[in-house]
Parts: sequence; structure tokens; C-alpha cells
Amino acid sequence: MHSQAHDASAPSLLEALRAGTALLHVALEKRLPFFSEHLDADGYKRLIQAYYGFYRPMEAALYDSDLIPEGFDQVMRVKTPTLVTDLHALGLNEDAINALPRCSNLPPLDTPAACLGALYVLEGATLGGQVLRREMAQRLGLDAENGGAFLNVYGAETGRRWKDFLDYLGRLPLDTPAKQRGVDAARSTFSCFEQWLDGQQVLL
Repeated sequence: MHSQAHDASAPSLLEALRAGTALLHVALEKRLPFFSEHLDADGYKRLIQAYYGFYRPMEAALYDSDLIPEGFDQVMRVKTPTLVTDLHALGLNEDAINALPRCSNLPPLDTPAACLGALYVLEGATLGGQVLRREMAQRLGLDAENGGAFLNVYGAETGRRWKDFLDYLGRLPLDTPAKQRGVDAARSTFSCFEQWLDGQQVLL
């Protein structure tokens, strides 16, 4: 990865990620069933199972790659354990969780920039989770103790951790081709996630 000091007019990595994923983000949000009047407790349970089926292999691929640039605290930001906690609260034992289907069609995470693009999607989802948490608490009576912890995975730290992540992205000097690899990976993460949820029949 090289400095892009020679092209000061180029968009930052964050600007490129926002612009490159905006439409995909909106499209997926419209298909998520959290605000559907038809979503019941069983539908929510299937949704969290599907999320687990994506996040577990996705986080494993990211964190096993050794390509994430220095400065990202994966211990603090890993989300799969919280999904496991929710699945236990929703009635699944360890064997049932281990038997859940897992996504094999993951975005290529073969460069540091690609890892950053994927992390942008996963970290950004924590912001939307705040709105979903309130909706699920009101509609289904869910909270951190009975199956809703993932929607509030960072709790009161959500805003600060998002800002810290944006600061982290801003410190990394990427040239234009690397930024494009980041955007491509972020777009692919959205697409793979939507295709996976679609295949699990949990989308509208």
C-alpha cells in the first residue's frame, strides 16, 4: 500500500466506500424484515440463525487472514460470540448452533484494502442495529438477555467505536487502486450477505 500524496484531490477511502456502497446498503435495508408486521418470534430466530451463518465464516476469514492493517482491535469488535449468546437465549444448544448452515460464498479478502472494505460493512451495521434494537424491544420484547444482544453489540459504546473506526480508516494511506479494492470488497460483502439471507429465506 502506498501513499496517495501525489493525488490530493482523490476521495478518501471513507468517501469512496460511502459512495460505492450507498445503493447496495439501501437495497438491502428495504428487504430486511425487522419492520415487517409479519415478523414474529420464530421469524426473528431464523433471522439471527442466518446472521450467524454469515458472520461466523466471514469473521473467521477476516481474522485468520493476517491482512487487516495494524490498529484494528478485533478482540473488542468480533461479533460472532454475541450471536452465539443470542442463539442460546433463543433456545439453541451448542450442537444445534454448530449444525446451522454457514455461508461459503464470501467476498475475496486477499488484500489489506479488501479486508478494510469488508470491515466497513460489518462495523457500519452496528449503527443500524440501534434502530432495530428499539423496534425489536417494542414489538417482540427482546433485549440483551433474551436474544437481542447482537442488535446492541457495542451498547453505549456504539457511537464512539464507529468514530474510532472511521479515524482508523482515515489514518491508513491507500493509493487509488487500493481504495478501489476496498470498495469492491465492501460491495461484494453487501451482495454476498444479501444473497445468503435470500437463500435462507429470511428477506422480504
